[in-house]
Amino acid sequence: MRVIAHATEDVSRARMALDFFLSGAGVREGSKLIDELQAEGHHGNPITILSVQLKRKADCLSFAHFVRENFSEEDVARLREEMPERLDDDQVFYLRFDKQAAYLQKVKLTDSSDAITAKVKIETYPKNREKAGAIVEELFG
Repeated sequence: MRVIAHATEDVSRARMALDFFLSGAGVREGSKLIDELQAEGHHGNPITILSVQLKRKADCLSFAHFVRENFSEEDVARLREEMPERLDDDQVFYLRFDKQAAYLQKVKLTDSSDAITAKVKIETYPKNREKAGAIVEELFG
């Protein structure tokens, strides 16, 4: 997961929004896993990039369960409809969460570029997009 805090934003609020997903999923000491990178935006403006990578299967499943349990029925329907477009050929499933909603302790999908982005790698052996789609449906649908 990744979120960008622009120069006009409070980085601690962006961190809290990202940590909402980690703590909600029960990731132990999740806020300590968040990496912070200082960067420069397109127009030379300073930005802070906060990111975290969950590698343990239990953490990944807890994250998926937390997201699914907190989606509105509208978001579930939207996700089902958009699932084929959100899963790429490398079996990566893409989600964008409303950053402000996350700060307010809510899970909400968004189309905005100013979002918490999540990339969920779905592993199948052998690699099979249809099986990956079925796993995504089971996890998030």
